[in-house]
Amino acid sequence: MIRLLAAAFVALLAALPASAVEIKEITSPGGIRAWLVEEHSIPFTALEIRFRGGSSLDLPEKRGATLLMMATLEEGAGDLDSQGFAEAREALAAGFEFDANDDSVSVSVRMLSENRDAAVALLKTALTAPRFDQDAIDRVRAQVVSIIQSDEKDPNTIAWREFDQQAFGAHPYASSRNGTLLSVAALTRDDLIAAKANVMARDRLYVSAVGDITEAELGALLDDLLGDLPETGAPLPPKAELGLKGGVTVIDFASPQSVVAFGHEGIERHDPDFFAAYVLNQVIGGHGFGARLMEEVREKRGLTYGISTDLVPMDLGWTWKGGFASANEKVSEAIGVVRDEWARIAAEGVSDEELEAAKTYLTGAYPLRFDGNGRIAGILVGMQMDDLPTTYLRDRNSYIEAVTSDDIKRVARRLMKPDALRFVVVGQPAGLEPSN
Repeated sequence: MIRLLAAAFVALLAALPASAVEIKEITSPGGIRAWLVEEHSIPFTALEIRFRGGSSLDLPEKRGATLLMMATLEEGAGDLDSQGFAEAREALAAGFEFDANDDSVSVSVRMLSENRDAAVALLKTALTAPRFDQDAIDRVRAQVVSIIQSDEKDPNTIAWREFDQQAFGAHPYASSRNGTLLSVAALTRDDLIAAKANVMARDRLYVSAVGDITEAELGALLDDLLGDLPETGAPLPPKAELGLKGGVTVIDFASPQSVVAFGHEGIERHDPDFFAAYVLNQVIGGHGFGARLMEEVREKRGLTYGISTDLVPMDLGWTWKGGFASANEKVSEAIGVVRDEWARIAAEGVSDEELEAAKTYLTGAYPLRFDGNGRIAGILVGMQMDDLPTTYLRDRNSYIEAVTSDDIKRVARRLMKPDALRFVVVGQPAGLEPSN
């Protein structure tokens, strides 16, 4: 039933432009702030809850604690063991998802209006009275260990792990939020309790709701669900000091092709040049076959099946990353092309045709993100965490359209440093010597 209603709501909202999404800012009687989009045509509500801090709050010797804690939250709570909790959730046709990344932990909720009170009551037990039974911890730990073991054999993961280590040094961003085999094996129930207390507090809380719920109903729900959480959590880590230097790192890996991760310093989300950089990234290595690196590395030379770049403005540090895979005998040439194009754009900017194509793609693709209440709820929470106003949905495309050729040239000169690019190559590349 919940899937049918969700599908209907997707179809309803997919026809609406982002500017038609009416956001209300509310404050519960208990002081919890949230954003709300009311839509009463379908008796279904999505609730998105996030807490700033995430896995970056893990102590070095406890790496993986936050992720293991979030993955174990619904493995029994209150009087219900793991199976009992799952059965209760299914009986309500409710969906709960718990996740952790470096900058936040998230709780995503999908619930029918007729079962909303019972679904919230069940979720509250997971947030305030998780059991963290030893058998559940061991079961989820085994799943995490399996992921870590698989990652140790995956060239993509190896490449990005090395890149992050060089970029962030001793900062939590430098290591996987999954933890290591040693750190995860040593985690105890007390560590999970501590990890929850560190991150699940009201001083770092962001909430949005989309669907069949009123302002008054949402306010009461938030106080009931979240009002008993601690007022404050652990202090956030300091800003990361980027340690990347230009050059090539080669990690031997037996394979007919090499995986390449590359990048250098990026740009902070609230920098005045962010949107120009965002458009510039689309020109260089964004989505679609029209990007410059796809044209030069794949289409003209056949050196890879695909190559892309992304700005990654995290809360505490920002990079500009790219990646591709290529046959071992072609990797050196491909890296040379990337460097050359990076330098060419830094010196010359981009063509008017490239600029217009990038703006057309970015503005045209934006409404496609709003394809359901869950997606919208997630977008609204992300906006809050980025300290963006509710008017951003209406104005975002105008920021893209306002980027000029002169903006691109100025930002390319400022940000693009071909000599600062660090390439991490995992494979057995022919004729490519490591440097620095």
